[in-house]
Amino acid sequence: MEIKTRRDTSETSVRKDDEEEVEEEQPLSPAARVFHAPEFNCYVISVIGIKKKIDPDVIIEGLKQTLIRHPRFSSKMVSTSVGNKKRQTQSWVRTNVVVTDHVIVSDIQTQNIENGNADAFLETYVSNLTTVPLDISKPLWQLHLLDLKTSDAENVAVLKFHHSLGDGMSLMALVLACMRKTSNPDELPSLPNQNRSSSRSSRLMAGSRGDSRFLWLVMVIWSAIMLVLNTVCDALEFIATTMFLKDTETPIKGDFRFSKSKRMCLVHRTVSLDDIKLIKNTMKMTVNDVVLGVSQAGLSQYLDRRYGEKKKKVGEDQDSKRKATDMPKRIRLRSALLVNLRPNTGIQDLADMMAKGSTCRWGNWIGYIVFPFSIGLRDDPLQHLRRAKRIIDRKKNSLEAALTFVAGKFILKTFGVQVSFKYFMASNQNLT
Repeated sequence: MEIKTRRDTSETSVRKDDEEEVEEEQPLSPAARVFHAPEFNCYVISVIGIKKKIDPDVIIEGLKQTLIRHPRFSSKMVSTSVGNKKRQTQSWVRTNVVVTDHVIVSDIQTQNIENGNADAFLETYVSNLTTVPLDISKPLWQLHLLDLKTSDAENVAVLKFHHSLGDGMSLMALVLACMRKTSNPDELPSLPNQNRSSSRSSRLMAGSRGDSRFLWLVMVIWSAIMLVLNTVCDALEFIATTMFLKDTETPIKGDFRFSKSKRMCLVHRTVSLDDIKLIKNTMKMTVNDVVLGVSQAGLSQYLDRRYGEKKKKVGEDQDSKRKATDMPKRIRLRSALLVNLRPNTGIQDLADMMAKGSTCRWGNWIGYIVFPFSIGLRDDPLQHLRRAKRIIDRKKNSLEAALTFVAGKFILKTFGVQVSFKYFMASNQNLT
């Protein structure tokens, strides 16, 4: 795929229908205001591997024709005081965009980077980006182009967005909408169709015919009852987590408090999607089920090793080394998994919005679920996958994600950004 580079008579900055037109102004959504809280200030960083050398001029020209036509990527965040009070309102204001100010072509001394160290250099580069805030006097996005050959790509591009611009699904769809096929520069990338909802409804309709109609009705009622019960249980667990229910103190439990001086260390590993699909098809799971199961197995192995290292430092004798590596019998280790709460915005809709100025759904529509990992060593590694699938299947039959979204939105509108941030922190500090 390639960035769209077709030239036309439009200006290289943001389109204006009239030079005398007053700047458009739109208030920040409740979620965007939380992401701009001083203690939070959340970013989305994405690394893209490219098979051939990057031509910065081609990238810049493509962005002029696509990305900066999107309202969020051509607007800056402006804060204004209301009356004599300390309260401030934040809004998006359209502005001229100089694309070259947002595209950073990094000067890398590749001769000093050995082939084996290129991946480590990339991890360090991305980690350093977490400590550098974006300039709020400009639209809140950057694109870093690295002439760096890694083990997976010829060159690398790093995208940095402020989370107030949109959620992960929206941003991924937008990036794809800026791409075109190499075989046809005027055609958008092809994406696989997912007709799960239609296939599910067809199965229900098929089950409602003939003698099985009563059985179908019983199954629907039972599913509704389980949905309510699961939602109530998840809601109670969520409230308990916010108030007092903490995860077990383990070597991987970190400090969730944010600090401007804290540098995050980002490490990545590449896995074969074909291998994941092979396991998925064999065990009749989803890709997410496999990833969660593998993560659970990896965490179990890692914690077993870390607890073993701790015990060995105490000075155990040789006969008790095996016993020293045993983990605590019951470890409560949970994670907050983000869930997209809206139908996926098609890339055609986003492409039309950038090309024709049409409207399209945008923003942060995300909730989250609390996923409990079952930590422990298993004789059969596939038990981790089966356990993860059972948990996630139950979570799917619950409104927990929608509940967290609605609760957060209600608290934000009722009590403001600071209280909402404390609510968010309280619900996540007790998780691993």
